[in-house]
Amino acid sequence: MPRTVVINWGVASYYGWGVYGLNLALAWASDPEVRAACGYEIQANQIAVDALGRVALRPFLRRSADLQARLKPLAGTTAHVQGVALQSLNAAFQPMRVAHDVLLQGEANIGVTFFETAHIAPEALDRARAFDLVVTGSGWNEAALRAQGVENVRTVLQGIDPALFHPAPRRGFLSERFLVFSGGKLERRKGQDIALAAFKIFAERHPEALLVSAWHSPWPQVARTLDASGLAAPVVFAADGRVDVAAWAEASGVPRTQVLDVGLTPNAAMPQILREMDVALFTNRCEGGTNLVAMEAMACGVPAILSRNTGHLDLIEDGACYVLERQAALPGAEAGVGGVAGWGESDVEEAVAALEAAYRDREDARRRGARGAQLLSRLTWAETARRMKAAALDLSPASAG
Repeated sequence: MPRTVVINWGVASYYGWGVYGLNLALAWASDPEVRAACGYEIQANQIAVDALGRVALRPFLRRSADLQARLKPLAGTTAHVQGVALQSLNAAFQPMRVAHDVLLQGEANIGVTFFETAHIAPEALDRARAFDLVVTGSGWNEAALRAQGVENVRTVLQGIDPALFHPAPRRGFLSERFLVFSGGKLERRKGQDIALAAFKIFAERHPEALLVSAWHSPWPQVARTLDASGLAAPVVFAADGRVDVAAWAEASGVPRTQVLDVGLTPNAAMPQILREMDVALFTNRCEGGTNLVAMEAMACGVPAILSRNTGHLDLIEDGACYVLERQAALPGAEAGVGGVAGWGESDVEEAVAALEAAYRDREDARRRGARGAQLLSRLTWAETARRMKAAALDLSPASAG
């Protein structure tokens, strides 16, 4: 008898949580032990999969539509569903509401979190303890919870789709340029101000260098948080409210001719872009998960430069990437707790040195890229779905608290 598992967050191709949900749905589409559905409203135009994927998703989408229709008369209330509910948690460890503003509870409830500050309020810790299980997206998240007395926790890392993200021959576009990739939602936490400051110095030395950015998200307004550091100019916005990446780079001292903004790109279209890259730069201050964009770049064999902090620690192995070791501790909510380090501020000059190392020794860069791809070949969405299924099946209705 298959177990019902309800995903209580978005399913889409254009942002992290959505990609997570989409890949769980795809992985479970042919799994006889799981009957998956989504409580959150799904927009068909936000799912970019091929024809086979659309066919595989039909039963999931049908069950999701049926569930959401049943929730409509219960708008604004708390509803219950048989099976296990995977609850996306906010910073206060409160589950997000689903379609029709319903708080949907299962017979067992697994809180899923990628929190971004190690300091958690006492009432939030109490909410975490009340879940049957809390699944974190990184070893750093789990360590921070355990340091504050939460024991009902396990880590399930995000994955990559190896059918999409894997080493393959380059197409050779812009082969005369040295392509530096930087990706992720524009915000202070992701550290694109540090990356832009480092690239500015590198680009002055190497006119053929080209910064290829994939920074857009459905939440462009959070890019304003990058202004606080002063490492780059204030973020520039276009008339339509989106970030004007080329204008921001130019205001920060990087010529428009050395910046290529790939725009809001579906996840499945990223591999062909990534495989053209010479190096990927991730100066992130914090990752509650492992940094999905970094994982996908590494899976494609791109030599990656990673800040040694928070969720990135799950991706760092000797020889599998370049590591930014100098991580200045940050105060307040960004500090560590109970012996678990918090956010880290990467050193611009060390980031420049890593770019120079990748530029100077291409063979060593290729070796690091190959080692990184080997590491990521073990971190697939199939493995993520297997481990999440195991967590759900472990929670029988009788054992649910």
